[in-house]
Amino acid sequence: MLDRRSFLAAGAAALTLAALGRPSSVRAAAGLKLGEPGAFSFDALAASAKSLAAKPFEPGDPLPRDVLDRIDYEQHGKIRFDTDYALFRDGPGVFPVTFFHLGRFFQVPVHMHVLEPDADRFVAREILYDPAYFDMPADSPAHELPKGAGFAGFRFQEPRNGDASKLDWHTNDWVAFLGASYFRAIGELYQYGLSARGIALDVAVPDRPEEFPIFTHFYFEPPKDGGDSVTVYALLEGPSITGAYRFVMQRDHAVRMDIETRLFLRRDVARLGLAPLTSMYWYSETTKPTEVDWRPEVHDSDGLALWTGGGEHLWRPLNNPVGATASAFVDRDPRGFGLLQRDRDFNDYLDGVHYERRPSLWVEPLHDWGAGSVQLIEIPTDDEIHDNIVVLWVPEAPARAGNAYHLRYRLHWNADEPYPTTLARCVATRRGRGGQPGQPRPQGVIKFMVEFLGGPLAGLPFGVKPEAVLSAASGTFSYVFTEAVPNGVAGHWRAQFDFTPAGPGPVDLRLYLKNGDETLSETWLYRFESV
Repeated sequence: MLDRRSFLAAGAAALTLAALGRPSSVRAAAGLKLGEPGAFSFDALAASAKSLAAKPFEPGDPLPRDVLDRIDYEQHGKIRFDTDYALFRDGPGVFPVTFFHLGRFFQVPVHMHVLEPDADRFVAREILYDPAYFDMPADSPAHELPKGAGFAGFRFQEPRNGDASKLDWHTNDWVAFLGASYFRAIGELYQYGLSARGIALDVAVPDRPEEFPIFTHFYFEPPKDGGDSVTVYALLEGPSITGAYRFVMQRDHAVRMDIETRLFLRRDVARLGLAPLTSMYWYSETTKPTEVDWRPEVHDSDGLALWTGGGEHLWRPLNNPVGATASAFVDRDPRGFGLLQRDRDFNDYLDGVHYERRPSLWVEPLHDWGAGSVQLIEIPTDDEIHDNIVVLWVPEAPARAGNAYHLRYRLHWNADEPYPTTLARCVATRRGRGGQPGQPRPQGVIKFMVEFLGGPLAGLPFGVKPEAVLSAASGTFSYVFTEAVPNGVAGHWRAQFDFTPAGPGPVDLRLYLKNGDETLSETWLYRFESV
């Protein structure tokens, strides 16, 4: 990855980083060592990214691998940033910034810069790494890193003027950028969970390794006093791509991010994933291998929700497949999509890590994205430590070297999707053996029980049953009926059916509920894999 010298040289014409003379004291960066100032703007950062894309990728000089490898999980956990050195500790704004240290799992140095107003522009000054910023044991391998090694990432702390008895800013953060182009935020329920990424390249493409570009430089704009938002800029670099990003992040009851990115391809990409989301799904009430784990369910997200350009609301429960699978939902100008955690009952997890509090993450395009597809990648996992779910927007046109992309979108880190349908929503998908109790169970027949809740179902007249509308490209349905779930909850219904596949291979099932000509529910989709 580019070191600071090569970055400045590559972007000198566009970024004009000549010394401008030191500004007066910097309240924002009190206690931090800063480099020389240079002019900055988002347009200039994008021009620099474009210039870099026209040249071969040049990784920077690596740090000592033997030292980084010795900063393993245990050693890394003993290194803590000293909040006395937090950026914006005393303002402006209310959200201090702290930094992550490098280590075995985060080996590429990331350069941090603070922006300072200078007339009608900003100047950028690099925050120079110093081990004194971190509390670490005297025998920590981190002491052996060279001067100016850099940081691994950063996080914004909770408001410094907040109620410390509830959320002490010294120990609680609300957004974190760490590793490649990954970042995440807490939702309304004060939990981290799934992640977003700046870009995803060639995820699950046969015979082609996935590429993980990296945010190599971040720029922190001084926030406004009294505001609830922060602005950060980033440079992205990888063998196949460069990019400039602007993040405007708001912290209130949850977290909202407005993202603008300008991307430039160095070489062809088979699967270009824009606005990607990454999560973990091991198992849920749908299927659970026998005695695989003591907990009823384990997942950060349980389904993909889509609001199509045509206005249809779709729900696709997640799977833990036998082999990596890709599902494409073709669309034009989607209104939104996201990975949601709909199951909010602690008793369905029984785990102190509180999966029931994990945030849902919704992507809202802020302009027309044109033709493409929301693609869902599901990768097998046998543990909860792996992020095995990826969702991304893939433009219809091939991603060729020299292509440029300008994208704007909003991320909502909430408990639920921000624009829920007024129709009944799917709340559970259950599977079992087909056939009827007391009779021989036919081989290869799967029984489904799909539950819907709310919307028009709550107002159905007594004695009226919704109709289950089913379809599949192949296979047959039998024993189809609907009934109210016998729990006394108004508007809680389930559709039951048996499905007999026509043969081995995947088939997509589709279901919704109606009453006459009235649609009552969102559309349930399910990828069934017959072996």
